[in-house]
Amino acid sequence: MTIIIKNKETLLIDEFKFKCSVGKKGVSKNKIEGDLKTPVGIFSLGNIYYRPDRVEKPASKLKTLVIKKNMGWCDDPKSKYYNKLITIKKSLKVKYEKLYRRDHKYDFLILIKYNYKKPLKGKGSAIFLHLTKDYLPTKGCIAITKKDFLILIKLIHKKTKIKIT
Repeated sequence: MTIIIKNKETLLIDEFKFKCSVGKKGVSKNKIEGDLKTPVGIFSLGNIYYRPDRVEKPASKLKTLVIKKNMGWCDDPKSKYYNKLITIKKSLKVKYEKLYRRDHKYDFLILIKYNYKKPLKGKGSAIFLHLTKDYLPTKGCIAITKKDFLILIKLIHKKTKIKIT
């Protein structure tokens, strides 16, 4: 099963067609950290992360993890933790994306395994499928509504890929 991101505003899976948004500067085959572009390619999916203080644990075949206040995703190309989940501590001197946010974008998110296994420094990090209310462009992620996210996660499994064109 493959999720297909088509024409920068359509997500297709099985017979479902959802509206989505991608990076502010579109998609790119040559993703660079901070370029506001969504990477082109076929990628595996990682875990689902969720905020239990805001939403119920989702029913899914993917592993689900609770987002805690001290969770972040390292987006610092100089760090050995680049493009990895980290525990935020005052002693940790790296740049990161905070997962526990005031807005609702990360009430649910799924890691898109772009530049993940052996990350190349500066090639992009923290690419997620996350929530949106208004379909504004992202910093490189893919965003859909909560209603559509809840439908999507019932359809996908560990072997599902995402194809960004």
